[in-house]
Amino acid sequence: MEAEHPQRKSAEDTVESGKFVLDLTDRSTIITPMNPPLDTLDRILKSASELMYSRSYADVGVAAICEHAGVKKGSFYHFFPSKRDLTLAVLDKSYIDMKENMLDAVFASDIPPLERLLRFAETAYEFNKAVAQDTGQVLGCPFGNLAIELSTQEEAIRLKLERIFKKLNANIRQVLQDAVDAGDLKDINIDATAQAMIAYFEGCTLLAKVHNDVEVLRTLLPQVAQIRIPAQQL
Repeated sequence: MEAEHPQRKSAEDTVESGKFVLDLTDRSTIITPMNPPLDTLDRILKSASELMYSRSYADVGVAAICEHAGVKKGSFYHFFPSKRDLTLAVLDKSYIDMKENMLDAVFASDIPPLERLLRFAETAYEFNKAVAQDTGQVLGCPFGNLAIELSTQEEAIRLKLERIFKKLNANIRQVLQDAVDAGDLKDINIDATAQAMIAYFEGCTLLAKVHNDVEVLRTLLPQVAQIRIPAQQL
């Protein structure tokens, strides 16, 4: 196991990098007071995200991340005291990227509410298909993968993932509320139905990964719009 770098205090609350702003809460990353070389930070985050997604958290060490990013370990520890802190920052960046590049468009109110769920299903399928074509494997959900691997081992990471899934839940919950307001749905438990839909998405993605068959998603994901938890339940 690689030794962690001594803990250092954060000097910033946020740091802007390209299109994203890292949330530096929960020890997600450490920045020194001087102006850091953001291209180095970007390379570290991008490399860590790609390696952890294609392999796993446990299988990717600091040395591999630095080699992939083309940086020295000293540069890594300039930003992050440990791989855990790096992972928290990767999760922040990954969610912001997903929100800007997918979620904002998927859940836009330009089409009826339930059609947004179908658009979400189609977009998720296309994303996984592109990844499979690029890597030869269905890699699944990057958040779900880390949740399965680390939720019982790293509490800070579990809490970060919990917040991300709550944000995803809020998107779906808003779709369901819009559908109720439009008269498309009635007598449903909105909160429970939103959670059930996320669980269904994650389960389908896991199944596609197990079979290494992205077409599982094309078949199953559109059925998410049919899920209903009656209001009297739970």
